[in-house]
Amino acid sequence: MAGKEICRCFDQYRVRPPRVVRFHAQRQDTASAAWRHLLELVEEAAADGREEFRPLVELSPDERRQIITLPPTIAKLTEVRHLVLYGSNLVRIPPEIGAMTSLQQFTPYTSNRLHWFPYELTRCRRLKASTVSTRSLYGNVKVRPPFPPLQPGRASARDLPLADLDPKVWGTDVIRACGVCDRPIAEAGLYQVWISLRVGADTLPLLVNACSPTCLDTLPAPAEGCVPTAHTGGPGIVQPRADYA
Repeated sequence: MAGKEICRCFDQYRVRPPRVVRFHAQRQDTASAAWRHLLELVEEAAADGREEFRPLVELSPDERRQIITLPPTIAKLTEVRHLVLYGSNLVRIPPEIGAMTSLQQFTPYTSNRLHWFPYELTRCRRLKASTVSTRSLYGNVKVRPPFPPLQPGRASARDLPLADLDPKVWGTDVIRACGVCDRPIAEAGLYQVWISLRVGADTLPLLVNACSPTCLDTLPAPAEGCVPTAHTGGPGIVQPRADYA
């Protein structure tokens, strides 16, 4: 896709010892014309109840380059069965994708800057088909790149500006609710872990933003061939041997 940026995050994995991997640090420019255009497209799709949503094909190459996430209003797309994000410049997907309860097919193929997905994607119970560039994912079986380190233990909601986070550290600039029970994070605090699960047709690294150890205890067992427990990432996490090792 014209205007797509090249991600060289995994170049560093050839270096020994491995360096600490960080999330993409970019923030979405929500004052741009490109963002406003995307918001309009989401509203149109919600209004007409369409079953397939291909927002990027209706954006210019320059607009596509400027879009690095999707708006929270995708929660309105409850009739969409197929979400197509082919060749995007996205670096993150918002947790509101979990409200797209009719989603059956997810196609972010060749979105090579998407290295992980929100745990809320597991709420899309009808999702059976997916086409993901799995070699771009953290922990993928081919080269087993490390996961970005997460902050250990509980981050206090009183001390943490949950509406103005550093994406390079937290993976996003805002965290509103627990990805497990939906409790507002501001009421409890924040625990972050990684877990790799089978979603659709692919095994995906999922970032869990939880409000308590109790919610963490309810997480399912990770997919076979992945780190066998939920974890906080970093180069010290031992992964199974890579296929290309």
